[in-house]
Amino acid sequence: MSVCSNRSSNMSYTSFLLVGFPGLQESHTLLVLPFLSLYLMIISINALIIHTVAAQKSLHQPMYALIALLLAVNICTATTVVPTMLFSFSTRFNHISLTHCLIQMFCIYFLIIFDCNILLVMALDRYVAICYPLRYTETVTSQLLAGLVGAAAAWSTCSVTPVVFLASQVHFCYSDVIHHLACEHMALMKLSCGDISLNKTVGLTVRIFNRVLDTFLLGASYSHIIRAAFRISSGRARSKAFNTCGSHLLVIFTVYFFTMTSSIVYRMVRTASQDVHNLLSALYLLLPCLINPIIYGARTKEIRQHLVRLFQGTGV
Repeated sequence: MSVCSNRSSNMSYTSFLLVGFPGLQESHTLLVLPFLSLYLMIISINALIIHTVAAQKSLHQPMYALIALLLAVNICTATTVVPTMLFSFSTRFNHISLTHCLIQMFCIYFLIIFDCNILLVMALDRYVAICYPLRYTETVTSQLLAGLVGAAAAWSTCSVTPVVFLASQVHFCYSDVIHHLACEHMALMKLSCGDISLNKTVGLTVRIFNRVLDTFLLGASYSHIIRAAFRISSGRARSKAFNTCGSHLLVIFTVYFFTMTSSIVYRMVRTASQDVHNLLSALYLLLPCLINPIIYGARTKEIRQHLVRLFQGTGV
């Protein structure tokens, strides 16, 4: 660990201490069980739906492939955050290098943006399926799907890279203690001893631009989808269209609800303790990862039927 003397801008910490809940240091061991249980539930439920989609040939369709990809992102998000969080509860294993910290920061924000981009691809898939059902098979091919997912990954990478690169250029002389569960951008920036106005501007711009763009494209897509669904003459087909879109909209609402709630509370409730802010950050990162597979498993008829057969076959 290179310590900066007198907070000189020429020296910087290269290793940090993660202190997830600074106000509960004496009770850290009590936090391990609930967060570990939540992590194992996220892994198990998401993996179960992914296995069901992969194992059933009838589910080898674009919509279910995108659901499986979204749930795989859920597993990656939880795995990026929770193990480091659990280590932060121990005074022996809560050290993290700057390189590891920046990698974790990149992964967290990449997965958040990629998650939203997958929801956009799913909206496009449903738009073609409901608005142009006769041309769906020839339009939404595996090549198109791979291209859209690749473009989503590229956009996510391009969005996050400037933020992480600028963070890597900062001198961290103020402290070597990160009062957070993970290496989030502003948690790390609080330790800087130089001008970080550019970092703040770029980070805020990327966040606002992606949120506004996602909201606009999702709103436009689903407004067209809902209007098209109302024009479907068959009551059964119309009900299926609304049920499918309802699942996607519930997932979108879940993701955006927790994100907006965390942002609003962080900015408005300045008097709240750091522990409260950290708990909100953990919830907005992890709860959608738990709720999303439950929504798709319970509301998507084809997946639900295969899950019922699976549990009946195992005698559960």
